[in-house]
Amino acid sequence: MELDMSAAELKSALNRLRRAQGQLAGVIRMIEEGRDCEDVVTQLAAVSRALDRAGFSIIATGLQQCMTSDDPQVRDSVQMRARLEKLFLSLA
Repeated sequence: MELDMSAAELKSALNRLRRAQGQLAGVIRMIEEGRDCEDVVTQLAAVSRALDRAGFSIIATGLQQCMTSDDPQVRDSVQMRARLEKLFLSLA
């Protein structure tokens, strides 16, 4: 399945990923500076949430495309459902 994201969807996903990238760089700096463990873990959790949200956004786009596809083989495919379910569960 090819993912065809609109400009707005792409921008949103990329923004989330860039935010996570910045947060991760911050976590690395915190560790290098010997910062408090609780602060590091809190920021690491924020990175994880940002990545999850980006992933869910991308998967939601894929689900929407499958549901609105004119091709009944795509829309009703058991194989496609299994692939999307596997992707969704990989983030759960």
